[in-house]
Amino acid sequence: MRPLPAALQAHVDARVTALCRCFRIARADGVVLGFTDHDRPLAFDGTSYEPADGLDASEDASATGFAVGGLEVLGALTSDRLDPEDLAAGLFDNAEVTVHLVNWTTPSERHLLRVGRLGEVTREDGAFRAEIRGLAASLDETRGRAFRPTCDADLGDGRCGIDLDDADYRGTGTVSEPNDRRRFATSGLSAFAKGWFDRGRLTFTSGANAGRASEVRTHRKEGGEGVIELWQAMRADIAPGDAFVVTAGCDKRFSTCRQKFDNGVNFRGFPHMPGNDFALTYARRGDDNDGKPVVE
Repeated sequence: MRPLPAALQAHVDARVTALCRCFRIARADGVVLGFTDHDRPLAFDGTSYEPADGLDASEDASATGFAVGGLEVLGALTSDRLDPEDLAAGLFDNAEVTVHLVNWTTPSERHLLRVGRLGEVTREDGAFRAEIRGLAASLDETRGRAFRPTCDADLGDGRCGIDLDDADYRGTGTVSEPNDRRRFATSGLSAFAKGWFDRGRLTFTSGANAGRASEVRTHRKEGGEGVIELWQAMRADIAPGDAFVVTAGCDKRFSTCRQKFDNGVNFRGFPHMPGNDFALTYARRGDDNDGKPVVE
């Protein structure tokens, strides 16, 4: 750990301390929020830190080398600025988090504890749990291309070349009968084959979930119409008549790229690479049909 500033060190060495932690969250859309586990507002470096009722942080783990450190923050969704809708929409995903140790009687006496990124954020019963990952977490991310049989392009991007606005790969419909926030029967997709939208992306264009999207888990056919199941439940209830747009999905296999999209020339994988069974085989001596020895 880096040494504390002299003034803060003197405060820490005193018999009585007035320490708190301040968390600054900078989202990708430019929104900056500040929270503190102190019971009064604090401000420094142009950021106001709002008291968060019930805010608690776990032990801050750090290690030498390239090990990933981090901590978890738990609290109640009591702040007007911490909107559950924004959490559900992913606006806090990978936000930059700065954590300071602060003498709340003299905020100029502070020490930077950690700079990291927000990882998984879970919500339950009006409370949230946020994981703060250290900067070393980025070293675990895959960079560049991977040598594997499946395609590493995203369907519809520049490397793939498929136009997802094409009517063959894009459908519009409405909800005819919702089951819950993940499953519903549709109208308007009867022209598409079963499974056509598996792994695709569905975006609601009307209703309580307008503007929100989710990946399609399965696309089935029942009575000539489609039945959609999403990977994640929508934030609000799905109602009959809700309109949506859904695009085709891809399982990244060469056969799918060639047969479903006629796009084998742009396949970004290595479909003919040997698998593990082939790589672990060894040469054996045997006999062919004529009784002559061969090496397999």
